[in-house]
Amino acid sequence: MMSPTGTPPFAVGETLRDAMVILTGVGLPGQVGEVVARTFAQRGSHVILVDRKEDAVRERAAALTADGHIAHAFACDLTDRKQVEHLAAQVLEIAPDGLQAFVHLAGGYAEGGPVADLDPDTWHRLFAINLTTAFLTSRALIPLLRKRRGALLFFGSAAALPGASVKNSSAYAAAKGGVITLMRAIAAEEQGNSVRANALAPQAIRTVENEQSMGKDHRYVERQTIADWAWWLCGEGAGPVTGQVIRLG
Repeated sequence: MMSPTGTPPFAVGETLRDAMVILTGVGLPGQVGEVVARTFAQRGSHVILVDRKEDAVRERAAALTADGHIAHAFACDLTDRKQVEHLAAQVLEIAPDGLQAFVHLAGGYAEGGPVADLDPDTWHRLFAINLTTAFLTSRALIPLLRKRRGALLFFGSAAALPGASVKNSSAYAAAKGGVITLMRAIAAEEQGNSVRANALAPQAIRTVENEQSMGKDHRYVERQTIADWAWWLCGEGAGPVTGQVIRLG
């Protein structure tokens, strides 16, 4: 497990220029996906953006296209197997030669409260939006990644790492722990296909929602820091790195 802090110790390079990259959970402005998508597009990737909200994801793609980048937009409920399989078929039409990278940003947080008082619906919802989405999209897109010996990047959380405080957040931490386990399984299973899988586990990220709930002076991981690590982990420079959890913050 790697625990870097500060500026990423690498050059961003251009290893994903002209690469086909799919990113989920990038629809709403002010969130981390907005900056990750923009970073990949500005550095030359052809980005395929996916979000549950059609208007929002089309707005993100349109903004990138207006700046001269190549961006496609798809609306999909990633908890729905049929919709995810249809999405994979649509992506295959755009990228018949495969994907170089898949960045799974889709997910969500809710505190939930103590286990004794936790609403089972909250438990199931957090597992659905965090872990089930990661499983269904990976299952559908791994064949496309095999074609290009590509990379998967998942988003865990520092809350899912040993020693973290999980008081009143058991459902979220357990779901993110599941995402990390899924990543490790894929890394081991796909090593023979030269497909890599890793996970970022950040502390609180500076987003609009987090600043509203925790204030602007809270200690945050900046969205651009997340984007720089995502870019590197998906590129050729991170070729030996797979099965790793990288804690940020």
